[in-house]
Amino acid sequence: MEVLSDILRSMRIGGSVYFCDQLDPPWTKTFTDTTVAGFHMVRRGECWLIVGDCTERLGSGDLIFVGPGVDHVLTSHLPGQTHAEKSPCTLLLCGYCDFATDTLTPLLDIFPRVTIVRDEDLIRHRWLKIIFDQLSAEYLEQKPGAEMVVNKLTEAALIELIRIDFGRQDRNPFLAALNDKAISKALNLLHANPERDWTLEVVANAVAMSRAAFANRFKSLVGQPMFQYLTAIRMQRARELLRDTSLPVYEVAGRAGYESDLAFKKTFKKHSGMTPRQYRKAGEPVTG
Repeated sequence: MEVLSDILRSMRIGGSVYFCDQLDPPWTKTFTDTTVAGFHMVRRGECWLIVGDCTERLGSGDLIFVGPGVDHVLTSHLPGQTHAEKSPCTLLLCGYCDFATDTLTPLLDIFPRVTIVRDEDLIRHRWLKIIFDQLSAEYLEQKPGAEMVVNKLTEAALIELIRIDFGRQDRNPFLAALNDKAISKALNLLHANPERDWTLEVVANAVAMSRAAFANRFKSLVGQPMFQYLTAIRMQRARELLRDTSLPVYEVAGRAGYESDLAFKKTFKKHSGMTPRQYRKAGEPVTG
């Protein structure tokens, strides 16, 4: 299984657009107590973003991503600013992005608190710009099936933002690991069959590296030793099986790579804070 796709699937990414309209100055939109991440795109015109003591002017084509729980304000004018009525009208697109925060993935810390992708930077990512153009058009036109199309386009936009690391210069270390030929191949092996009895020697040989060199390179790029990462994959797989199937715990343990029920339960509780049965009871697994 391709690594990034497997991780993104486990994160259960979703979202939608809830506002896209022209705003005549003076106007102000305040966002507080948000539990999900949000994005705003200035389709036309300009406005100001206020986050705490930070103020940024936004122009046509600029995209803002704001993490969960970050209070912020979008406004046509700054406090004390005069002649706000002369400001241009603003076409503003607003949406939200939701994702599971209990997943054991190295990508959870990729989501920024606040990131602005300027229009000149967005243009360099042609596919992402096309997504937002189509997202805006679908929401405004409200053709039959628009809601589903908007939801899927929002999901695609978030995935693309992750792939480009939200346009930041310093890429997330894990995304860099995916571009390393040997480590990427190793990650694909682990994600495809986490239940296998993997050893450092086996994986190192598969990627044509010595055991020591592979162990050092894996930890350096991924940020943790191979077995620690493998355990996280297994625990994530176990969570999904407990949540989405009615398989008995011993079979979940086997599919997650554990021959011993006791070892599986001990490891699961260490990573999840509860036993497999408690985790299943807390969720809504498929029955039958």
